[in-house]
Amino acid sequence: MKKGKMSIKEMAYYAILIALNVVLTRVGSIRIGGGGVEIVRIGFGGYPIIFAGLVFGPLAGGIVGTIGDIIGHFASPMGPYMPHFTMTAALTGIIPGLIMMLFKEPKNSFWKLTVAIGVGQIVTSIFLVPYFMKTLFSVPMITTVPGRVIGQAVHIPLYAFITREIQKRLSVIYAGNY
Repeated sequence: MKKGKMSIKEMAYYAILIALNVVLTRVGSIRIGGGGVEIVRIGFGGYPIIFAGLVFGPLAGGIVGTIGDIIGHFASPMGPYMPHFTMTAALTGIIPGLIMMLFKEPKNSFWKLTVAIGVGQIVTSIFLVPYFMKTLFSVPMITTVPGRVIGQAVHIPLYAFITREIQKRLSVIYAGNY
């Protein structure tokens, strides 16, 4: 986004990433509920949010995460709507985007991507989501954190690798060069 204006092309990219997020999260994930709320979700729904933040910047990551979470909840709810999780979805895209802004070129280094994605996922997936599950629904963190740690040990390097390969193949290096 340049000078506060979003182009039609950017809106189209964000819409595709939002649609991917909703489909991968709500349809393409294994969802395990308990007590009227979703306790565990196994899938790749967070990747489009992370990709938006890494490639198009933190604002794009926040937009994709926020809109994707709101649409996804109302399309396929599992428990009541909680804005805490919408904020977490936004941060899932914002944090990696902000961290990538700190790095110098090349922006598609596997290790830089791993650090950016890792910090974001540790904050959001490993700490915030279990904390909100405990605070809002009394789900003990001891039951959610270990699985999330194992999941992120796989997701973080996988997401970094996929992002690097997509960037190489599409010649997308950083926001603005698309």
